[in-house]
Amino acid sequence: MLHGACKLKTHHFCNPHHRYISHERLVMSAQAAPAAQKNLVEITDVNKYYGTNHVLKNINLSVGKGEVIILLGPSGSGKSTLCRTINRLETISSGSIKIDGQELPKEGRALAKLRAEVGMVFQSYNLFAHKTILDNVTLGPRRIRKISKSEAEAEAMKLLAKVGVDSQANKMPAQLSGGQQQRVAIARALAMKPKVMLFDEPTSALDPEMVNEVLDTMVSLAKEGMTMIVVTHEMGFARKAADRIVFLADGEIVEEAHPDEFFTNPKSDRAKDFLSKIIDH
Repeated sequence: MLHGACKLKTHHFCNPHHRYISHERLVMSAQAAPAAQKNLVEITDVNKYYGTNHVLKNINLSVGKGEVIILLGPSGSGKSTLCRTINRLETISSGSIKIDGQELPKEGRALAKLRAEVGMVFQSYNLFAHKTILDNVTLGPRRIRKISKSEAEAEAMKLLAKVGVDSQANKMPAQLSGGQQQRVAIARALAMKPKVMLFDEPTSALDPEMVNEVLDTMVSLAKEGMTMIVVTHEMGFARKAADRIVFLADGEIVEEAHPDEFFTNPKSDRAKDFLSKIIDH
């Protein structure tokens, strides 16, 4: 059980031929590995102000292809704001954000095209209430990717099956549980064939019994190699799925570490304080 599983024990592999990584996500040794791929997301010297409130302070973060980054930190630390800047739902005051080597456009068609390559799943499901589940998933591919209705529907059904809600395809969103709606939202984002997926506290609006079904879907995506940046308070999930924990406080990146290192031996006082307040509850 993942929800609330702060004491979850995970198995890791560490020997001279493997880098430290969790579960089945083993990486080949440096001798056998192909040449390192360039970073898929590059955030450089990013600052963000709301009026005089400095909410992101000189953020520098790189995310490799297939990497799962978990953003942790207390409320108000800038996690969600940072996540939302990556597809320019929030503008930045200064700095640079690149997706697959391309600077984020400020507006227009170029921004819409790049956003199509960055899937996002929010706290609320944001499904179109007047459209069926199938129509919710096919709308973006038909309008943005310009594929045919039949092709879009075939792809959508595969994705709905992938997240376990294909039997609900002809229903309206209100007929589904919160967990099912959030899984539809994940399928809808995947339908755009994104290079990276952003998750902004995707389980925070769900009833406790629905949390695991969404987290299990996300774990499956991680194991398949999807590049993911996730804001969450689910510590069990963070330990299980993350390649790297990025801990923020007061708008700054305070600490970055492998999940085993972060949860058992945090270096900063802020991280120690944060973990001491949540790990025993």
